[in-house]
Amino acid sequence: MSRSMSKWQKLPVSLKELCIDTTLRCGQSFRWRKYDDEWRCTLHGRIVSLKQDAEFLYYKSIFPDKATIAFKEEGAAVSEGCDATDDTEALLRGYFRLQLDLGQLYEQWSRDDANFRKKAPRFSGIRILNQDAWEALICFICSSNNNISRISQMAHKLCVHYGPLLGTVDGEAFHDFPSPAALTVPSVEAHLRHLGFGYRAKYIVQTAKTLSMDRPEGWLEQLRNPACPPPGRDLPKAQEDDRAPSYKMAHEQLLLLSGVGPKVADCVALMGLGWGEAVPVDTHVWQIAVRDYKFKKIASKTFSKAVHDMVGDHFRSLWGPYAGWAQSVLFTANLKAFSDGPAAQGSERDKVTKAVVKIESQEEEEEQTARDIANKRKRKRVVKVEEDMKATVVMETQRQSKRRR
Repeated sequence: MSRSMSKWQKLPVSLKELCIDTTLRCGQSFRWRKYDDEWRCTLHGRIVSLKQDAEFLYYKSIFPDKATIAFKEEGAAVSEGCDATDDTEALLRGYFRLQLDLGQLYEQWSRDDANFRKKAPRFSGIRILNQDAWEALICFICSSNNNISRISQMAHKLCVHYGPLLGTVDGEAFHDFPSPAALTVPSVEAHLRHLGFGYRAKYIVQTAKTLSMDRPEGWLEQLRNPACPPPGRDLPKAQEDDRAPSYKMAHEQLLLLSGVGPKVADCVALMGLGWGEAVPVDTHVWQIAVRDYKFKKIASKTFSKAVHDMVGDHFRSLWGPYAGWAQSVLFTANLKAFSDGPAAQGSERDKVTKAVVKIESQEEEEEQTARDIANKRKRKRVVKVEEDMKATVVMETQRQSKRRR
């Protein structure tokens, strides 16, 4: 399964248009891992390695031994020294959505919003990734009451235990993300709980079953923004009676899935389905709304859909059709790990905070308590039934004894 990676190829892109050190560690994708100055991940059936300087994005890839990758567009330009069958450049252009002029978008948001204008100069080059919708869906289901470090661990465990092995690099095995069918085996939920997924294990398995058994093939991709096709693949053909997809339609359909609330639905819509206007609202975004945009504090620690929609609508009216992109810049600026700018070490952001640990432990304790109570009640019912049966036998014996006398 192991092959040497291809030689480094280069793609001209400035740090202002794409900064991978920020984009790949600001809570969008949870499977990229850094090795010295390189980032590595499995991406669309191959292992991709990236690094960057001020003028170029450098990349190389390794395919499984038996893979036959056809170039998607006949006559497409190939970088110097690149294998003509390797479509990684086209894949990366789509994955990072390099067709969009990020500098122009930053200028627009800065004109329309003084707060963005103040924060943005230290956080240039943050792009929204064009991810696989299924991977984004499962990873953001794992994000419930969680932090980036633990979500990344969960995504890694899913790949190692249920994803296909693509190869090894420097002695380390790399697995692709598992398919929905791979997560529908009866033993999966119990195994995921054993691996530390907690209550999320049930949501993952239920959602996998819904997509693989209850929805037509290609259902999730049919919710995708037609202006943002998945990199390296075509959108599935819509049926004649299908409505044209929209952000609102995609959001509402995602809410029907197990473990998906408004925030997770918007994360998937933004980063997995290409809807740039989706604005996920979590505690960080709510802090920004209250501190910088005069929203009134609320007593509840959870956000109703009405509050979520209110914040999203405000930012959509302020920033326009790519409001989710602008929000991601302020979201990153609000993370403690980036308080000193993009050069801050990712490990700082990935430390488990006391609040998250407390929430997670409370949830596990509550689950265990509920199971203990249920088992105790069950044992009481069994004991009561046994006692009733014994009493019935005694009474019947006494009646028969009286009759004989």
